[in-house]
Amino acid sequence: MAEQAIRLSKAAREVNLGIGHVVEFLAGKGFDVETNPNSKLSGEMYDLLLDAFAADRKIKKESMAAAPIEPVEHEAVAIETAKKKEEARAKETAKREEEAIQKVEAEAVKASVKEDEVVKPIVEKLKGTVVLKTIDLNGEKAKAEKKAEKEAADKKVQDEQEAAKAKAKEVKVEEPVKEVPVEPEMVMAKADKLKGTTVLGKISLPTESDSKRKRKRVVKSKVDVEKAGKQAKPAKSKGNTRTEISEVEIQKEIKETLARLSGQGNKNKSAKLRRAKRDMVAQRTEEEIERMREEEKVLKLTEFVSVSELAVMMGVSATEIISACMTLGIFASINQRLDAETITLIAEEFGYTVEFVSADIQESITEEEDAPESLIPRSPIVTVMGHVDHGKTSLLDYVRKANVIAGEAGGITQHIGAYQVQLDNGRKITFLDTPGHEAFTAMRARGAQVTDVAIIVIAADDSVMPQTREAINHAQAANVPMVFAFNKIDKAGANPDKIREALSQMDILVEDWGGKYQAQEISAKTGLNVDELMEKVLLEAEILDLKANPNRNAVGTVIESMLDKGRGYVCTLLVETGTLKVGETLVAGQYYGRVKAMFNERGKQVDEAGPSAPVTVLGMSGAPNAGDKFNVMDDEREAKSIANRRMQLQREQGVRTQRHVTLDEIGRRIALGEFKELNIVLKGDVDGSIEALTDSLQKLSTEKVQVRIIHRAIGQISESDVLLASASDAIIIGFQVRPSAVARKLAEKEEVQIKLYSVIYDAIDEVRDAMEGMLAMRIEERVVGTAEIRDIFKISKVGTIAGCFVLDGKIGRNNSVRVIRDGIVVYTGKLGSLKRFKDDVKEVARGYECGLNIDKFNDIKEGDHVEAFEEVEVKQTLDD
Repeated sequence: MAEQAIRLSKAAREVNLGIGHVVEFLAGKGFDVETNPNSKLSGEMYDLLLDAFAADRKIKKESMAAAPIEPVEHEAVAIETAKKKEEARAKETAKREEEAIQKVEAEAVKASVKEDEVVKPIVEKLKGTVVLKTIDLNGEKAKAEKKAEKEAADKKVQDEQEAAKAKAKEVKVEEPVKEVPVEPEMVMAKADKLKGTTVLGKISLPTESDSKRKRKRVVKSKVDVEKAGKQAKPAKSKGNTRTEISEVEIQKEIKETLARLSGQGNKNKSAKLRRAKRDMVAQRTEEEIERMREEEKVLKLTEFVSVSELAVMMGVSATEIISACMTLGIFASINQRLDAETITLIAEEFGYTVEFVSADIQESITEEEDAPESLIPRSPIVTVMGHVDHGKTSLLDYVRKANVIAGEAGGITQHIGAYQVQLDNGRKITFLDTPGHEAFTAMRARGAQVTDVAIIVIAADDSVMPQTREAINHAQAANVPMVFAFNKIDKAGANPDKIREALSQMDILVEDWGGKYQAQEISAKTGLNVDELMEKVLLEAEILDLKANPNRNAVGTVIESMLDKGRGYVCTLLVETGTLKVGETLVAGQYYGRVKAMFNERGKQVDEAGPSAPVTVLGMSGAPNAGDKFNVMDDEREAKSIANRRMQLQREQGVRTQRHVTLDEIGRRIALGEFKELNIVLKGDVDGSIEALTDSLQKLSTEKVQVRIIHRAIGQISESDVLLASASDAIIIGFQVRPSAVARKLAEKEEVQIKLYSVIYDAIDEVRDAMEGMLAMRIEERVVGTAEIRDIFKISKVGTIAGCFVLDGKIGRNNSVRVIRDGIVVYTGKLGSLKRFKDDVKEVARGYECGLNIDKFNDIKEGDHVEAFEEVEVKQTLDD
């Protein structure tokens, strides 16, 4: 194997191939070589060429041995520069031929010599006269005086050749007839090129090709006619060696080539090993990429995932997820958590498969099957739903005989209230009061999921509002029977029939109009017909035949959770089946705890709570999310293990759903140019309110300003919240909570803004104003006056003065102006001066004449209009 690098041009000459063929051959062997004559070939490449083209190399060597040929110089210059050297070569050749012929004659007379031994040297010597050697490109042009010498030399050569032919015939030697061209230098150059076709294969001139074919044809015909026989055969075979390949050699070459391509040969083992390694690595890489693609289409998540988290996992917008939910008949908000079945259906619609990693944890909690004889009737759970200010809480106040509204900030309900009421007939009903504001969509949905009967409260002096429609949709999606209460019937302008008509347009017919839904006209303030409403609710509950087993471990739903400074984490639970007792261990979501104390809705301490009873529990290790299921466990260790596993899965899911800034997002922000981001740390009193506020704030996001909730939690604003806000350049919003003294001082030091609210309206409005304040001011033009040019005065060193009459508005000295001619703006600039009579004035009002000069513009004409305008900054809104 060659150790040193070899140039591509040299290797091509050795194997008698063109550079392009060599590059193609090496590319087929897996080597990337540039098509450059000076490219270096490694020893391995060179050995491959020698092995593959040994036959061509052998032919090349034989050809060179038979008639050595020196390289031919560039032919474009050769014709003009070869004359000088040709003269010397012609003289030398003639002299050499004369000596050879004399020697042949002397030897032929003395002895009888075999014909082959005499003819062969003559043929070889005579061929020297036909084949030209290297043309010197660096020679000077022949001068005019040397042309005469050249003609004389040529004539002498012709005479000597004729004499040689005559003497050769006397000794019975047949010489090949040589055709003497008219221009010897041209013929000799072409003959030299004929012998070196493999070297100059890249030069293809039509005239040269034609002459080459012509010369071949002449030589071949001479040999065939005169039967030169053995003497002429070597020259013939020398010119046609590459074309005369037998069938056996062709088949052998094909087999060798196939063996090399298939890697079955014994040569180049290292190259085959490297190729096999490359193939193996490429195959492994493809398998890894395919596996990663398959994993990207698999969503690993817990049973309950919010709409926004699911959108981030699948790389789509939350709006698309909400639209998919609506096609399934589910009205979900951006922060509403979806159940396993809904998640699976939506994921399949977007081409994903779902793997629930918490399935083993859910299965570890065994559900007891209740025997039919162990079931006893239970109280119905009734949810009061409707639009804000339609009287939901007033209705409950009358039923409970307590003023709940007085305790709510702003007079609107901002939490889910759970109450158990005993009617005059001794029967009990559990009421859930849901907020009616649009921000509390998730709370209304949660209330509809745990309820047995829904009361839809509609004000008779109003109409069916959007929140009312949403509440009806939630109840219908949960297959909950509805009872409609037309409130405020005692007010002037009340029109219950208008409400019935609006409901009929939603395909909801009340019993009064021949439908299946019960309705009752009431007045929550005076208590008018409230008893009849309760009877209809109980009738619906009797139809449902509600029963539960009180003699088992309790199972229910978390209604609310909060952090109380003195009592720790406080959770409002609604028991659905079984009995919850003080001292029992329960697990809810990712938290667990032992029931230290229980209180009913009036704050009275109780020891146990049966089915359909709402209670407040102390002793949880954290604040579970509203809507989580709770289970009473027999073993505290098992409860702790389940809670820890759930917490770990929640953290993993949080990492997977964390959205990072991608290159596409950065490009989108750069394209917008004015993209802003408002970071918020949100703290609240209860989980439900925080969820509603988060949902409302995130809905404010636009393409130019985005709201980002970097942290949300229940409880007091702490020092760590201030540090987080300082590090992320965020503001802190507290809803029904206050900062600690240390946190307040730290916020002042770090210059972190803390905004405290008690009404959700105020929080949303102020955040919207803050987002609008982040937007850059928009520049608008406002036309303040128009004047007509009625005369023109040209003053030297001043310019053209326009005599104008103000048609509309005012023309101010500091205003920008446009010159308008025939409705086309011809110039926009500033006023140079503004005068009335001889005095400079600040402005000229409508109906007055004035003289003005436009700065740097004098091409004004009579009849032009001057329009004065000013640029004002206008505050942008999120709707722009």
